Amino acid sequence: MISDVMLAIAALAVLVLFIGGVALLTSGRRKPVAPSADELLEEPEVPSGRLVRLRSRLADSQSTLGRGLLAVISRDRLDDSAWRDLEETLLAADLGVGPTNELVEALRTRVRVEGVTDSGAAKAALHDSLLELVDPNLDRSLHLGTTEAPDVVLVVGVNGTGKTTTVGRLARLLVGEGRGVVLGAADTFRAAAADQLETWGDRVGVSTVRGPEASDPASVAFEAVEAGIRHGADVVLVDTAGRLHTKAGLMDELGKVKRVIEKQRPVAEVLLVIDATTGQNGMAQAKVFGEVVNVTGIVLTKLDGTAKGGIVVAVQRELGVPVKYVGLGEGPDDLAPFDAEEFVAALLAG
Repeated sequence: MISDVMLAIAALAVLVLFIGGVALLTSGRRKPVAPSADELLEEPEVPSGRLVRLRSRLADSQSTLGRGLLAVISRDRLDDSAWRDLEETLLAADLGVGPTNELVEALRTRVRVEGVTDSGAAKAALHDSLLELVDPNLDRSLHLGTTEAPDVVLVVGVNGTGKTTTVGRLARLLVGEGRGVVLGAADTFRAAAADQLETWGDRVGVSTVRGPEASDPASVAFEAVEAGIRHGADVVLVDTAGRLHTKAGLMDELGKVKRVIEKQRPVAEVLLVIDATTGQNGMAQAKVFGEVVNVTGIVLTKLDGTAKGGIVVAVQRELGVPVKYVGLGEGPDDLAPFDAEEFVAALLAG
């Protein structure tokens, strides 16, 4: 009797291994499979309050700029030398020539008209002028829910900007809002990118569609949208390969990805990820991507790693679209919706 039971168990084990081996050998393009219900999933932080929580980190990174601006504007006498120093400080922060001239001229006019003499009033004038440049009236929300679900968000950018990490963090943010998400790993040139994205998804129960290495990115993006429709997702986030903006062929391919997606659903948002530490080089990237895929929003990563916060204004001016999210650290929930008021307050906190 015991031997019969042992034989039955052995036979069952062989059958399980055989079925698993067949599944492995016959698997082609991977379909989205969400983690089972009994798996322990992480609960992402809700979006509200993220930038407030990270305000001190932002203030620390921008302290050099903030102190420099306040040191100049708080001088007993604002002469030509002081205004030149203010210009140099702003230009060093990558604000750009045009916005710098606007800010300095607005400040000079206000100081002259209102007769600003004390440092408190000067700081208030600087705050107001900076806030006007950053523009608190821009619509920085993701435009979701305006068409038939799922909404498609295409994420683009050059190598090394933190694009795949941004997609993973954005998925967490959307899950925190209660939205159903499918990820599309259309960066098929790096197997590590698809693995990385799938790991991000697994941690919060988000499905990932991926293909074999070097497969057609547009095909993977198409299948991701198809899966989103099939599974009733609210949003499909499509990660793309890190395009070199000087390579016309790769940029053309990115345009193809967008066109193929739109055979099923319109692209609701195209988010361009820019490394804030790259400075003016990011402006060139922004311009070229804007010409190819009609960028609708900017994600600035590593903003906590640079004192050049002026890039927020410069990139908005270059592309004519708002900064919608900022990356302020290495943690999984260190992506925050951008808030102009919080940003300027952090800038001048020191």
